[in-house]
Amino acid sequence: MILSTSDKIEGREIVQTIGIVRGNAARARGLGYDITAGFRNIFGGAVPEYSKLMTETRDEATAMMIQAAEAAEADAIVTVRYTTSMIATGVSEILAFGTAVKLR
Repeated sequence: MILSTSDKIEGREIVQTIGIVRGNAARARGLGYDITAGFRNIFGGAVPEYSKLMTETRDEATAMMIQAAEAAEADAIVTVRYTTSMIATGVSEILAFGTAVKLR
């Protein structure tokens, strides 16, 4: 599956727009993450535990979006975007979405 943040795929022609596809994933922080992050907050620095958690969540949302496009028999997803929201205390959601298309 070809993914693009632009509205075209270089060297290919979009011959059919199938429609919007999306995937969303939500993850909760764990106590271990919060304790480690608390120490980093005191002393400063990056919080790789949270970065890893968000990367895994984004990858899951992307995979779900790709599954939706494959089910629609798309060749690519253009105008791919991500959005993040907090849906409860300590729970974040990532939504991946784009337009599924057929290519020539």
